[in-house]
Amino acid sequence: MSEPKGAHIEVTDRVRKAFLSILPFDPTAAQKRVLKEIIDDMTGDKPVNRLLQGDVGSGKTIVAVQAMVIAIENGYQTVLMAPTEILAEQHLRNIKRWLAGTPYRVELLTGSLKAKEKREIQEAIAEGDVDLVVGTHAVIQESVQFKRLGLAIIDEQHRFGVMQRAELHRRGINPDILVITATPIPRSLAMTVYGDLEISVIDEMPPGRTPVKTFVRGDDRREKIYEFIRDQIKDGRQAYVVYPIIEESEKLDLRNATEMYNHLKTDVFPEYEVGLLHGKMKPAEKDEVMTAFSANKIQILVATTVIEVGVDVPNSSVMLIEHAERFGLSQLHQLRGRVGRGAAESFCILLAQFSKTKEAQARLKIMEETTDGFKIAEKDLEIRGPGEVMGTRQSGIPAFRIANIVRDQKILELARREASFMLNEHALSRETDKLIQHVRSQPRFGLARVG
Repeated sequence: MSEPKGAHIEVTDRVRKAFLSILPFDPTAAQKRVLKEIIDDMTGDKPVNRLLQGDVGSGKTIVAVQAMVIAIENGYQTVLMAPTEILAEQHLRNIKRWLAGTPYRVELLTGSLKAKEKREIQEAIAEGDVDLVVGTHAVIQESVQFKRLGLAIIDEQHRFGVMQRAELHRRGINPDILVITATPIPRSLAMTVYGDLEISVIDEMPPGRTPVKTFVRGDDRREKIYEFIRDQIKDGRQAYVVYPIIEESEKLDLRNATEMYNHLKTDVFPEYEVGLLHGKMKPAEKDEVMTAFSANKIQILVATTVIEVGVDVPNSSVMLIEHAERFGLSQLHQLRGRVGRGAAESFCILLAQFSKTKEAQARLKIMEETTDGFKIAEKDLEIRGPGEVMGTRQSGIPAFRIANIVRDQKILELARREASFMLNEHALSRETDKLIQHVRSQPRFGLARVG
């Protein structure tokens, strides 16, 4: 049921030298293993459809960029699509640094670019002059025509990957697809929701990473926490303070980011620079704040969960999360991953209202006990169910009528193997052909041919 392969890749000595030369550090054994799995896919006879999982800071992006170098060396264009402009711009900075010694042309394409600039980049992409495009959803819009797209990397968008592949296929483009995520997905959930993707896992952290110390505290410790942040800043470090909402809500008794930003700036830390970052700000404003925070011109960054994914400021050592009981485990883990990215000891403080549910208390206790994202994801799935874990309760994963994703993992794995056998080993039989025709005739399975 899969489409014919679009990119034909060879890994010669020249190509091998090119993708090894960009490494800024010695890769871990897990990175080497995962890159081999990706290379085997790329040089095979089926299109690559792989999900690359790895905990926060495990080095997924450099592996993805190595795969892009392999495609470029084979004469193909590549694209990396990120969910936000902040993350796209950060990817651009890292990729340009890694590829500084190469002749490749790298460009950024986002919705906020000026019309003239956007048009010039689109023309260069259509001519084949751009080797690597970094951007948001803007990179797969109708107005963007690639001359020879060979590999598309979709970052933190596993929930939307099939739709994006369908869009590329509709326009006659069938690149290899690599989806990367720092949100650990439980094996049981990955098998059912992402059964169309092969899965690679980087399960090893680079040497020198110090685990972040996590503490759950009540509101009665607020002044001591502020004092602790003050001590960290005196030592040259920086801090995040995260809130679940932006503005006042009459229904929820929550401290909000805008109000607390003013309070922290004026009353608590008047001697330091305090910045504010949230999703309703214009891209240029966000970029200005993040640039100032990266340069330590802002010592305390008050933010909503817009900083959950990908923001990388190694000098920050404290993550204070207000109303932590309102966040899911995977979200808390992602936020915690914004610190501990440098050599200094780092801390995550979960400020919670203890009058909340036992479920919330159980979640926060797990955060204190482990920094292993996969253990956290399994526990989150157990406590809250698949729809909540993946953020798809409204529009994604329906409750199974019979099966239970956690309880019935072995049966689900068996079903997946059986489906794989029918589509591969048994592909030419009349029985399989009937099944495939039946699935394709059902309107609700319209994406079944995307693979």
